[in-house]
Amino acid sequence: MRLKPTHLHHHVIHFSRMIFWFMIGGVLGLIFFVSFLLIFYQHIYYQKVYPGVMINGVNFEGQTQNQVRNYFLQQNAKIADNKVTLTYKNQIATASASQLQLGYNADLLAQQAISIGRSEDIFSNASLLWQAYTSNVSLPPTYQYDQLSLTNLLNPLERDINKKPVNASFTIINSHVTAFQLAQYGQKVDDAQVYQNLLLLIPQMLRHPEDKYVKFTLPVTTLKPQVTDQSMQSYGITQLIATGTSLFAGSNPSRVYNIGLAASRLDGTLVPPGQIFSFNKAVGDISSLTGYKQAYVISNGHTVLGDGGGVCQVSTTMFRAILNAGLPVVERHAHDYEVDYYTEDAPLGLDAAIYQPTDDLKFKNDTGHYILIHSIFQPEENSLTFEFYGTSDGRKVSITQPVITNVRPAPPPLYQNDPNLPAGTIQQTDFAAPGAHVSFTRTVTRDGKTIYFDTFTSDYQPWQAVYLKGTKTN
Repeated sequence: MRLKPTHLHHHVIHFSRMIFWFMIGGVLGLIFFVSFLLIFYQHIYYQKVYPGVMINGVNFEGQTQNQVRNYFLQQNAKIADNKVTLTYKNQIATASASQLQLGYNADLLAQQAISIGRSEDIFSNASLLWQAYTSNVSLPPTYQYDQLSLTNLLNPLERDINKKPVNASFTIINSHVTAFQLAQYGQKVDDAQVYQNLLLLIPQMLRHPEDKYVKFTLPVTTLKPQVTDQSMQSYGITQLIATGTSLFAGSNPSRVYNIGLAASRLDGTLVPPGQIFSFNKAVGDISSLTGYKQAYVISNGHTVLGDGGGVCQVSTTMFRAILNAGLPVVERHAHDYEVDYYTEDAPLGLDAAIYQPTDDLKFKNDTGHYILIHSIFQPEENSLTFEFYGTSDGRKVSITQPVITNVRPAPPPLYQNDPNLPAGTIQQTDFAAPGAHVSFTRTVTRDGKTIYFDTFTSDYQPWQAVYLKGTKTN
């Protein structure tokens, strides 16, 4: 008897369902079986390294985390007394492996070994354990050293080895500039490379603990100077082109100190051709934070104590060198009143005040060559000189004597009570000076032709002497 098609179709569907559920059951059974095996496996190796987990070729099956750690600590102990010598030419420093804490990173390796197969992902755990059981899981060794101990070992060497590069510079002989300091290349221990090389050295020491002494040559990097001999020769600095001088007899020690400090920070300045030189920019910040002491300055129409008092002596001296060099003056400010220091060796009107950040002294280098600014500070002679070196283009400078007009007498002195001074004490803070209008001209020629004709003016205000009278009684 033949089944009708509908009956055949019904039997096929029924048979397919049986196969589907059988497969589902098989998969579930397999999952349960694998889970059971995994749980059983985890129970057997509770807090122990699973089979097939290897580090640096050593199988740590069944070892606890502490046992793995102790194994690597024992390996480190084999080289604890071995010496590492850091050398560079005649410089030597030696330390033991234990002092530097060289060796395996035992804590990290133990933690890595015990963590294999113990993640939160059950399928990942099963896969790793199967891989470890059938073909091993090999972990690379990791090494360590103590950064502070290595730094302490390196410091004495680096103090002798590290040298800053020295730029080519000049000395002055018979009004000419000649090289007295050749460019010197600097050098510096390459710390990053030291650390890298040391990490490469550790496995060698562990493989051969019988080698009790290991030498390690320090890698040193060469530092190139910014200004080399060859480049300096191309600057065209060959001769003295101008000088400017001022005297400061009677200045207090703080003022003298500030003059020397500012002059030193301008010494050696190179002004490229075509560039506008700014005194404020070149000398930098003038404050106690940059090393200046308090001395008297002119501020808001009064003479008061302020950081950097005396720096105007430096700007005045440079102004005179600029005038004598025939360079175009871009910015210059006269002082509010006549200052005795600036007329000790020069006529009235040849001063230049600076007041950061508003009042500056600027000139343009239009010589076509670099200009080297050299300062000569002689405190024992109360003298400051600026010398400008470069290449003369043949310009000549003529400066007239200042013309003084509109002279006004100083106001009567002013006495002010000061409760901070002892009674009977008189202290002068401002000095009397007459007011005047002062002007002079400068003519700069080259090849018989006038290239600059300047008029410089100063309006000095009548200045009142001010005395402080002490009123403090106790």
